[in-house]
Amino acid sequence: MGKIIFNVEKSLCDECALALRRFIGHMEGVESIEVEEGKIAIDFDTTKLTRDELAGLTRDSMEKLGYKLEE
Repeated sequence: MGKIIFNVEKSLCDECALALRRFIGHMEGVESIEVEEGKIAIDFDTTKLTRDELAGLTRDSMEKLGYKLEE
């Protein structure tokens, strides 16, 4: 089990947070996703997803929703 936390440049609106939970949260290997003010925390199964794969998918999803992850 792994955990990855992303900082977001601004807080997500409720609809965007829900869309992110639906997309990322339903991926095989994702155990849970929490979206709070300016942060996204994802617990995942390291035997099904790598940290880099999950980071790339999350970054792409955030950009499609109009947000950027802070480095």
